[in-house]
Amino acid sequence: MSDKDSLFAPEELETDWQKEWQDMPEFHQLKQEPYANINIRFRNKEDLEEFAKLVDQNLNNKTKSMWFPKLEAKKLFKTRWVDES
Repeated sequence: MSDKDSLFAPEELETDWQKEWQDMPEFHQLKQEPYANINIRFRNKEDLEEFAKLVDQNLNNKTKSMWFPKLEAKKLFKTRWVDES
């Protein structure tokens, strides 16, 4: 895309976000890697349902992966981090 095709000048695109994010704390999201992976095969629907009960998770024939124990999503939308300095 050329400069004439853009709504914003190149210098605005490159630096506008920097003005808004001044003095923000550093943040790194650590990727959760599994300790082990196991491929489990079920002969029929009943076997899958029995396994789902054993691990206390909702599984079906379209489930591709799961965490054990179940990985609960945290509701962090109300969480705030404050720099005390």
